[in-house]
Amino acid sequence: MSQIPEALRYTKEHEWVAVTPDPKRLRMGITDFAQSALGDIVYVQLPKVGDLLVAGKVCGEVESTKSVSEIYAPLTGAVVAVNESLTATPEILNSDPYGNGWIAEIEITVEPTDLLSASEYTQLTA
Repeated sequence: MSQIPEALRYTKEHEWVAVTPDPKRLRMGITDFAQSALGDIVYVQLPKVGDLLVAGKVCGEVESTKSVSEIYAPLTGAVVAVNESLTATPEILNSDPYGNGWIAEIEITVEPTDLLSASEYTQLTA
């Protein structure tokens, strides 16, 4: 059974979004469901600070021993921080997808309207 924290919002493509102390700056990552389906993660291609992301468009990829999967931007905005520790230790995505396994922080330019609640995401993954 995948962990699906109530405080987060989710996409149908299995990314999560969390509010930071700055309400215009949101943190993103992949869900526990996604990391579990991928298996042992061996490489992460992160977006770059300064990249302008569009919700629903590819912004990176995750490679595992099973497959390669694209990461989709859950938000529209500018990348203001990336989790550089994933470059050296991508397996953090397996062990702590909602904590130290965050991927990027995005300063949003458009308020997200199509993110799923935890209960909606639970139904999607059931």
